[in-house]
Amino acid sequence: MNNSAVEITNLLYRYAEKMDGGDLEGAAALFRHARIKVQSRDDLIDEHALLLVWKQHIKIYPCGTPRTKHIISNPIIEIDEASGKATVRAYYTVFQETDEIPLQPIAAGRYHDTFERIDQTWRFSFRDYSLLELTGNLSAHLKGFFPFAW
Repeated sequence: MNNSAVEITNLLYRYAEKMDGGDLEGAAALFRHARIKVQSRDDLIDEHALLLVWKQHIKIYPCGTPRTKHIISNPIIEIDEASGKATVRAYYTVFQETDEIPLQPIAAGRYHDTFERIDQTWRFSFRDYSLLELTGNLSAHLKGFFPFAW
C-alpha cells in the first residue's frame, strides 16, 4: 500500500476510534473541510451540524463512550495522485455491548468518501451517510429517532 493509501485508510480508522472512544468533537473535526450527505436528501451538512446531531442522539455511558466498536472493512481506494483527489468505498459494521445487552451487531452499511490532499495532508472532503443497510437493536445506542446513518 502506498503512503497516500495508508494515510487515507488511517483517516477511516481514526474516525472509528474517535466515535468508539466517545470523542464526538474529535470525530466531527475530521470532517472540518467536508460536506456530509444525510439520508436521500440533496442538502449537505457540515461538521457543526453533524456534531449537533450526534450529541442529540447518541447515548454516552458513564465510561464516556457509546460502548460501540465500528469495524470498517473492504476499503476500495482509488487515488489520483496528480490531482490530489481520492475516493473510498468501504463497509462498516457497528457492534455494541452494555450492561443491558450482550455484544451484538447493531448496524451495517457502506461509507462512500471523497478525500483531497492539501499541503501534503489528506483530509475528508465528502461523506455519504445515507447508506445504512442493516439495523439491529439500536435502543441502547440512540436516544429516539436518529435522522441518518453513521
